[in-house]
Amino acid sequence: MLTEDKLLGSIEAGGTKFVCAVAGDDFNIIDQETFKTTNPAETMGKTIAFFQKFNVASIGIGSFGPIGIKENRPDYGFITKTPKVGWSDFDFVGSLKAAINVPVFFTTDVNSSAYGEYQFGGVPKEETLVYFTIGTGVGAGVIQGGSFVGGRSHPEMGHILLRKHPDDINFPGVCRFHGDCLEGLASGPSLAARTGIKGEDIADDDPVWEIIAYYLAQAAWSATLDFRPDKIIFGGSVSSRPGLLAKTRQQFKLMNNDYLTVPALDDYIVHPAIENNGSATYGDFALAMFALRNAEKSDERA
Repeated sequence: MLTEDKLLGSIEAGGTKFVCAVAGDDFNIIDQETFKTTNPAETMGKTIAFFQKFNVASIGIGSFGPIGIKENRPDYGFITKTPKVGWSDFDFVGSLKAAINVPVFFTTDVNSSAYGEYQFGGVPKEETLVYFTIGTGVGAGVIQGGSFVGGRSHPEMGHILLRKHPDDINFPGVCRFHGDCLEGLASGPSLAARTGIKGEDIADDDPVWEIIAYYLAQAAWSATLDFRPDKIIFGGSVSSRPGLLAKTRQQFKLMNNDYLTVPALDDYIVHPAIENNGSATYGDFALAMFALRNAEKSDERA
């Protein structure tokens, strides 16, 4: 268990920024630092320097991806073939543990967000939860029966292929791997590529938001068909746009066409319950505690 002199660590490793934090066993943040995601050497240097200031017992890591999450595979702990320039085939866990050798839980940033909502966002433990992050990149995590859904690795629902909106036919998308996948059509960079304006500067009544809602509704519809979840949460900078989820619900209703029975849409397609994009940090703390308990059990068996 966590002793009074030990802390839990969280690394929310996003494609745009890293958020590092520490907390006690009450999960309340004691200290936190945010810095821009640049190259691995500089960014990991700042990450390690932050945690070396504290007596951490374990660290939960939620990273942009794709990543290797299976401990028995050679790519475990690595960021693999990511669109983020300079980070492909980077040994994230190995680099961290070479400096701070504590138990870690390594997963995707969106899995961390999903777990934060599951543990601290008022989600009943018997429910199935799908969490989408729509920001610089797009990803999704699924929790069913208290565990992450995944096989050889984590889901890559940010790269599902979509039906193009009639007013978006000529937009090729921005994903350098697939062009017009969900990430290519609905991420933050797609807004700038279409309009020449940063997403945060686009007016709320701009027609582009109807296009984005159409794509988010397809993502929610696909998740509904695949997992029959109890709740779908949209987090990230793009999905926080006022009115966007209302448009998404309207499009979803048309797509469903009364085919499947789903909860009331205001309760089904929602924003995160944890404010200020804190879901991933709190999820990481809970996963750090999980990693610590597993390590202690392993020591007892040895």
